Amino acid sequence: MTASISIPTVVDTALSGLGYELVDLEFGQGKSRLLRVFIDKPEGIHIEDCERVSKHLTQLFAVEGVDYDRLEVSSPGLDRPLRKTSDFLRFIGEQAKVSVRAPVAGRRNFTGAIRAADELAVELDVEGQQVRLELANLDRARLVPQL
Repeated sequence: MTASISIPTVVDTALSGLGYELVDLEFGQGKSRLLRVFIDKPEGIHIEDCERVSKHLTQLFAVEGVDYDRLEVSSPGLDRPLRKTSDFLRFIGEQAKVSVRAPVAGRRNFTGAIRAADELAVELDVEGQQVRLELANLDRARLVPQL
């Protein structure tokens, strides 16, 4: 891999140009050099989107000298991770399960409807109570699939 490039930055820039959002990027550990790219867009992801992005990234990685054995491109799934303010804003009204590093009101885990978000925090309606959680304190946040 070319030392001067940041794979997440290159992938994020390439996906933005194609109209997609980079949700997550995973590198295989050990002997496996699997590169997983999770993408999204407001209308949702279809197999054709994954094929398009896979072809584009394969060409881009060849040019940039990114060393990997296998590339997988997929949607983030129904329990999509939430990391950025824009993620929370996009899914206002949806249920989310959030874990924090340091306890808030004696708790580390919260499940509730996303009510608001800004650069500093997300606000959830948890069992009828408004709970404000600082983004810097978030350990994990995911959508709760509605079946």
